[in-house]
Amino acid sequence: MRRRARLIAVLAILLGGALGVISSTQTWVVVTLDDGAVLEVPGSVAVPVLTPLSLAALALGGALTLVGRALRWILGTVAVLLAIVLVWQPLMVLTTLPVGAVAATVTEATGISGVSAVADLVAVMVPTLWPAIGAVGGGAVGFGGAIVLATAHQWTRTGRRYDTSAGDTASHGPLDAVDSWDELSRGDDPTEGTPHDR
Repeated sequence: MRRRARLIAVLAILLGGALGVISSTQTWVVVTLDDGAVLEVPGSVAVPVLTPLSLAALALGGALTLVGRALRWILGTVAVLLAIVLVWQPLMVLTTLPVGAVAATVTEATGISGVSAVADLVAVMVPTLWPAIGAVGGGAVGFGGAIVLATAHQWTRTGRRYDTSAGDTASHGPLDAVDSWDELSRGDDPTEGTPHDR
């Protein structure tokens, strides 16, 4: 399990970031105005920080495959902080349906601005499942960040392609999936010399 911790953490963060990006393009709230007009509010409008923070999570997940121990702690902490926002904001939309989340869409459709003026125009607001899916994505980012913080000191060392000898590589412990991929990408077979080959 320890050897798989990095892979699990990276996949969780990447999955969470991807869910956030996908959900940001979907309808989060369906708004019915007093005149009967129906408007669909996407996640990127309901929570403007959703897309950039989800993209940041994707970049962070990729960076975790490359950085050393000190940066792992930093990125793990950042992932947890991102997750707090990525869970809290969608849940706020889902549970409280704030007028501010739909104001930009209503203003674009009617030309009327201001939260109080928009509130007077809105008859009904109905959330979809996408805010919940966005919150699940945020939870996945937090889960991955927590794994990083708990296990980063046990991960095998990255950057093996820069080692000067095979003996140095062997001294750093077994390869995990990410390191094996690095070995294959530079033309080395990471299974050579394993005990079952001898």
